[in-house]
Amino acid sequence: MKAYFADEQRRHDPKSFLSSGAPKPNPEVPERIERLLAGATAAGCTIERPKSFGLGPIAAIHTPEYIEFLQRIYERWQRIDGASAEVIPNIHPIARGGSRPDSAVGQAGYHMADTSCPISAETYDSSCWSAWTAVGAAEAVEAGASSAYALCRPPGHHAFADVAGGFCFFNNSAIAAQRLRQYADRVAILDVDLHHGNGTQGVFYRRADVLTVSLHADPVRFYPFFWGYADERGEGAGLGYNLNLPLARKSGDEVFLEALAAAIRRIDAFSPDALVVALGLDAFAGDPFGGLSVTTSGFARIGETIARLGVPTVIVQEGGYLCDALSGNLTAFLTGFAARHKTSP
Repeated sequence: MKAYFADEQRRHDPKSFLSSGAPKPNPEVPERIERLLAGATAAGCTIERPKSFGLGPIAAIHTPEYIEFLQRIYERWQRIDGASAEVIPNIHPIARGGSRPDSAVGQAGYHMADTSCPISAETYDSSCWSAWTAVGAAEAVEAGASSAYALCRPPGHHAFADVAGGFCFFNNSAIAAQRLRQYADRVAILDVDLHHGNGTQGVFYRRADVLTVSLHADPVRFYPFFWGYADERGEGAGLGYNLNLPLARKSGDEVFLEALAAAIRRIDAFSPDALVVALGLDAFAGDPFGGLSVTTSGFARIGETIARLGVPTVIVQEGGYLCDALSGNLTAFLTGFAARHKTSP
């Protein structure tokens, strides 16, 4: 299986975030890349650099005012007397309507859902290369590969069309799915991250051409809190094209795989021409976020189960944070997937 990654993705290096009101070191660090590259290599992947695809694939998902915000906000922020070293919002609108302030502080609150996605001088460029990594993998599948892995960092599934959040800036999984739509009439996104893919759901919530399915820790007491409930089924043309499968905290392999079977049934009923797997490895029992209790062997079984769908697949890296098993968890998933999925060179 080909894997895609660009060195520019290392440059984004956020320093802190707030967790339960307390400042802590940001866990979405460049070292994640080294662990994930090692895991992909151990699974037999060949690493390739994607090309720059320009803003077109990104603008197919994100609004122009949001893209311009990410391009310029760090420079604007530095002009504020006494501002923090990174762009971090301190005020948010209670509702999103037509009003968008001119000030950098106001726009930060408007376009950033929380404090876990600080923006530095390198964030925009790294986020573009992360998105192009997803597009590169989608392009490989479009060209005939049956699967490809995109080592996307920073991750993307919490990013809405015009909002960053949860370590995410551009929604790589959504961008990959939209790219696949150039040749595939129907695309499914299966999100197996610890956290609900709220941004991905938001992007496609009113569309019937992309099915969104997410397995995640129950948000009633877990990030992202406000999305990810079982009664969220889509709206308008998208009604019935979104499925959430929230899991009780500390659920292990068997519970996860039972929910995955339900996800697979729904995807089968949709009969997609292509699949995007939003792969989070933070459902692992030893992940720093500690929400679920999937084992390394469980990731292999998850990969095997997804592969049985037998459709062209782009695997997009989402979460999974520093722990001794991070590399091995990726190797287990990719190896399990490849064992059941016909993989082109």
